Amino acid sequence: MPVPVAFVLSSFDPGGTERQMIELVRRLDRKRWQVHLACFRATGSWYPRAAEAAESVATFPATSFLRPEIGVQLRRFARWCRDQRIAVVHTGQLHSNIFGLPGAALAGVPVRVANRRMLKANKPPMQLAAQRIAYAFAHKVVANSLAAAARLKAEGVPARKIAVITNGIDRDGFARVPSRWNARRVVMVANLRPGKGHDVLIAAAASVLRRFPDAAFDIVGDGPLMEPLKMLARDRAVDRATTFYGHREDIPDLLAEGGMLVLPSQSEALPNAVLEAMAAGLPVVASDVGGVGELVVDGRTGWLVPAGDAASLAERICRLMADPGLAGAFGAAGRAAIGSRYTFDRMVGEFERLYETELRRRCRAFEWRAAVA
Repeated sequence: MPVPVAFVLSSFDPGGTERQMIELVRRLDRKRWQVHLACFRATGSWYPRAAEAAESVATFPATSFLRPEIGVQLRRFARWCRDQRIAVVHTGQLHSNIFGLPGAALAGVPVRVANRRMLKANKPPMQLAAQRIAYAFAHKVVANSLAAAARLKAEGVPARKIAVITNGIDRDGFARVPSRWNARRVVMVANLRPGKGHDVLIAAAASVLRRFPDAAFDIVGDGPLMEPLKMLARDRAVDRATTFYGHREDIPDLLAEGGMLVLPSQSEALPNAVLEAMAAGLPVVASDVGGVGELVVDGRTGWLVPAGDAASLAERICRLMADPGLAGAFGAAGRAAIGSRYTFDRMVGEFERLYETELRRRCRAFEWRAAVA
């Protein structure tokens, strides 16, 4: 019989963590795993995609960790875990780590797995402290990069509890279309929120346009900074060359028309945008922060620049625009690297092996089931 595993997700809004977790939910082997889904709210544009892959969906509408209702919802969640005979609970984001790990421990769930997919979350210090406490209830905390693993160690998580499983991608979904490639088109894919560096790109765009007046800048993503960034583009006189697309689901098509991906973030663990650009055969110019250097080999698949340095960013963008041959070589090397190291099949397989290893270590019933299977 398949082993019941429950995923606890805070959000189904578009984002890198959400994409990776939903793909894991959808791709687990149903002959081996019976997938259940728990969440705070059954909302968000990606919710239907996750829900259709689950055996059951349960909601636990906890609006604040400081209100008495959180205790009620934790008890409900624990009872649901027991009723569904959940053997593995896997939490996906900060809020679900805080809620799901203690709740699973209360239910006596044999294996509890947490996620760490961000280095510096833009969250209140109290929530970050609560997440560190919640990690004590996890048997494994999975980081998606060596940089994220190092952050966990710095926060006091024992090395024996940390596992590194990097993100996956469907490379075939990002087929290269050379006829649509435009060396002068810069693409940035990121939610419009503090720390992503959109302001740095806009500052760099002013310098790039002085050298390449036909350059174009495509900013893909939505978020609270949309209007302030549009105003900044007007103030910098780059608005005529800048398109704000908002949230889009056709990222492969947009990348196929781009000449390079730029990501001048202040902090990243292992950004999906870089994975997708490399899968599409685009060179990358990105801040040398967090796990970005684990993806981008400076001078081989792209350029790494100091975070916040608009002048360095502009210089590297111009260098690729001036040398399409170099840009093409970087893109080809990146696509080859993605194909060998970052597939969804590899990612899902590593999670399945992690679940099995922990179940054999902690659950006699699973050992018996595996022996008779």
